[in-house]
Amino acid sequence: MAFIKKNLINALFIALLLAIILVPDAKAFLIKGLMEIGFYKPKIEAPTAPGMSLSGILFKDAKGNVVDLGDLKGKVIFLNFWATWCPPCRAEMPSINKLYKQFKDDKNVVFIFADADGDLGKSTRFMADRKYELPVYKVESDVPEQIFAGSLPTTIVFDKQGLLSLHHEGAADYADKKIVDFLNKLSRSN
Repeated sequence: MAFIKKNLINALFIALLLAIILVPDAKAFLIKGLMEIGFYKPKIEAPTAPGMSLSGILFKDAKGNVVDLGDLKGKVIFLNFWATWCPPCRAEMPSINKLYKQFKDDKNVVFIFADADGDLGKSTRFMADRKYELPVYKVESDVPEQIFAGSLPTTIVFDKQGLLSLHHEGAADYADKKIVDFLNKLSRSN
């Protein structure tokens, strides 16, 4: 009997590990739980990056509207690169959606949620199925490596002058009060 109980426990443990490894939503659920208990907080410190021009960095939404980051000078830009298949991206989406809802009426803050795969149909359905309100875009131009080097998820915040204010690779809890205060401070500055 002890042998059967031990094997059953081992089998359940292996099944749980396989689910976490193979099922993106299971891994996202685990990461989201870790975010809620305090892990995965983005560091708010000014990144050291040379000045760069945002002009010519283009994103297109599902309606065909093209946004040039250079045209958004005077606004805070919250830019997130993600993919539907990425478990850490899925884990942070509820917190980004909550942050977006807080700032969506603030004319000084712009959110761009860039699908790294560029499949707007798939990403738009993904958002609708999960009842997220995030504005989905696809990349329409080259993006400098200082902004996005390929790691998913990657979140960047530019201040009103177009200067890099936050750069974070990996999942994070963006509904955290520190991030809300940080965006409020940036949006109210000159």
